[in-house]
Amino acid sequence: MELLPIIIFFCFGLVFGSFYNVVGLRVPQNNLFKSDRSYCPNCKKTLEWYELVPVISFLIQLGKCRGCKQRIRLLYPLIEFLTAVCFALSYWLFGVGADLIIALIVVSLAVIVIVSDSVYMLIPNKVLLFFFPLLILTRVVVPLSPWWSAPLGSIVGFGLIFIIIVVSKGGMGAGDLKYFAVLGYAFGYQAILLILMLASVYGATITGVLLIARKVDRKSKVPFGPYISLAVLTVLFFGQALIDWYIGLFN
Repeated sequence: MELLPIIIFFCFGLVFGSFYNVVGLRVPQNNLFKSDRSYCPNCKKTLEWYELVPVISFLIQLGKCRGCKQRIRLLYPLIEFLTAVCFALSYWLFGVGADLIIALIVVSLAVIVIVSDSVYMLIPNKVLLFFFPLLILTRVVVPLSPWWSAPLGSIVGFGLIFIIIVVSKGGMGAGDLKYFAVLGYAFGYQAILLILMLASVYGATITGVLLIARKVDRKSKVPFGPYISLAVLTVLFFGQALIDWYIGLFN
């Protein structure tokens, strides 16, 4: 496969990653379509175009605002880079076609959820309501096999998280519940089980590291949405390889 298209998708991913940062930050505050230019949340300085170049501006400015020297969230360049890598991977693995479109939609949803849930501990209904019809449409055009795997996946995803919420008495939120329902339609009932398992592993591992580093304590509320999204991206790109590896352990 030629390298140039992969580089182009990587660059598009940087740009879209920057936009998804804005979406994830502004939708929960209901100001996505306000014409305000980007500004430093600390000193309110309006940012110039050269301060908004994905990843590069962060590196040149050493991760600080040029005005007040306040540290910029590391989350922002990480999201830009993650989106770029995922866009490039999507093209590399799926080529040009309907599967590529589905992959880009899933990546976009997952990345926005990481931003909003990391910052606000909230998965906005508006985001889910935007992406759910898109994913339903894609499964009409490119149905799973069997076709009923998509609606069953949505039911299974919703049901599993609902049970966890009831048993744990609020261990997960309503946003996680709705997020899994949407993901279930995109991936089907089998993959949604793998997503839940991986999200739990990621959550336990990363939270454990944060506890050891004393970045959080046992009473801290930790958003689960980012771990779900990381699991989604893992299954999207490497799901079949993981399944084959797991089955191989017993052969």
